Amino acid sequence: MKRRDLLAGAGAALVMMSTRLPAGTLGGQAMYGLIGKMKAVAGQRDALIALMLEDVGAMPGCLSYIVARDPGDADGIWITEVWDSAASHKASLSLPAVQQVIARAKPLIAGFGEHFETEPVGGHGLAGAPA
Repeated sequence: MKRRDLLAGAGAALVMMSTRLPAGTLGGQAMYGLIGKMKAVAGQRDALIALMLEDVGAMPGCLSYIVARDPGDADGIWITEVWDSAASHKASLSLPAVQQVIARAKPLIAGFGEHFETEPVGGHGLAGAPA
């Protein structure tokens, strides 16, 4: 490889690296994450999970939404969310589809447990985020 080609390639790589978004940002703004535990009414965990998974792809700004069973708690559910911003998450709570799911889910919810806000920085499988 000629020295000039090597320098040109290195220069292009530096330009690409300098224009990459900082880790944990999307369009220059920090992503917003939530991790929380929910308790279903005894025997209703699977019904509640099914409701919570309805139309999850129709939430603008939602990069990841995971609902998981707690293997140590027969009624426990963990929800892990990543949003492009806290504002997108807040706006999602006003969507008619989300409001309908909330209304239908309320009778199946026994309570809420731990709740954490996070600032995701990326990772495998996180739509739209740097890997």
